[in-house]
Amino acid sequence: MRIGVMGTGMVGKAIATRLVELGHDVRMGSRSASNEAAEAWAAEHGERATNGDFADTAAFGELVFNCTSGQGTLAALEQAGADNLAGKVLVDVANPLDWSTGELRLTVCNTDSLGEQVQRALPRTRVVKALNTMNCSVMVEPGLVAGDDHLVLMCGDDATAKADVAALLGEFGWTTDRIVDLGGITAARGQEMFLPLWVELMRARGSATFNLAIRGAGPA
Repeated sequence: MRIGVMGTGMVGKAIATRLVELGHDVRMGSRSASNEAAEAWAAEHGERATNGDFADTAAFGELVFNCTSGQGTLAALEQAGADNLAGKVLVDVANPLDWSTGELRLTVCNTDSLGEQVQRALPRTRVVKALNTMNCSVMVEPGLVAGDDHLVLMCGDDATAKADVAALLGEFGWTTDRIVDLGGITAARGQEMFLPLWVELMRARGSATFNLAIRGAGPA
């Protein structure tokens, strides 16, 4: 599959690298086609790895990951172009984090979410919020966390899009019983509001290699 990955940070690199390892053709996108980090990544990962700007990346991908910073997401998607993303699945991994005051705040929460803002900005795109509640290394290698009951959460309004994302998560190593569909895109509010707690847990544990598990009765 041709997959676009928007973003050149740790999350984008982790996802793009794993996708190349799995045999997908991957284009990493940034604001500029001459972004040094994206060029270096493409040079390092062989013929299946290329880079371009956000518009190139959106047009290239049959499926696209948004791994940009939360505060830059809407601008990045505007540059990517609604026509380039129309009809496609967009996996939104971004979180609306704001560290400008020295402490973590969310730029949107409670009555709205970044995932919903993305879906409103791209009404012809099938947005799925996923993978945003864990460290990027765990996203693509769930076996880093002990046990087989920790979970990946997702939500979105299009059932077929969520099935496509679940299949890709399966390639990463997430078994079906560990993929939790929370429903429509409004559930992105809860997924994103988990992040302040995740940050405090990381500080308390001294490690980012952990994840969420639920113990108790399963579905009826």
